[in-house]
Amino acid sequence: MAPATALSTERLLLCPLALEDHVAIQAIFPQWKIVRHMNALIPWPYPADGALTYVRDVALPSMRAGKAWHWSIRTREAPGQLIGVISLMLGKEENRGFWLDPDHWGRGLIREASDAATDYWFDTLDQAVLRVPKAIDNAASRAISTGSGMRVIWRGQKDYVEGSLPTELWEITADEWRALRT
Repeated sequence: MAPATALSTERLLLCPLALEDHVAIQAIFPQWKIVRHMNALIPWPYPADGALTYVRDVALPSMRAGKAWHWSIRTREAPGQLIGVISLMLGKEENRGFWLDPDHWGRGLIREASDAATDYWFDTLDQAVLRVPKAIDNAASRAISTGSGMRVIWRGQKDYVEGSLPTELWEITADEWRALRT
């Protein structure tokens, strides 16, 4: 599999995650607004070394193994400031995840980052299908999936930091994505 390479959009720079990014992640990530709809494996309350442990022991090794691709999200206006993270992961039911500093919510930045990562998933990694679970009450994240042509293929329960919540599994194929993008 291809290593993570820098990606760019009209307003964003997506840089492969680096160990030093843990400092900015630790400063932003431990907010209930960010973590409540994330995987229950994330410890809460978030420990003081949570970002370092995650980047050093989970994200970077999975990138080296060719099983995941993680990028810091930065604006072109302030390329030195991490404002979020977007990830792609090999697996059957969870291939993309992201979070963004709430100070940047509502500007379409995650949609822009998500489109760039999805292009990478299909065009560079040559994957056939992209699947992402979403808590049904996470309306903003569900809007990303709806707006990018995904469809719900399963409904059930999944554990999140907030607890067990009604969940949908969203999917789009490479052919569907390419047809949407042209």
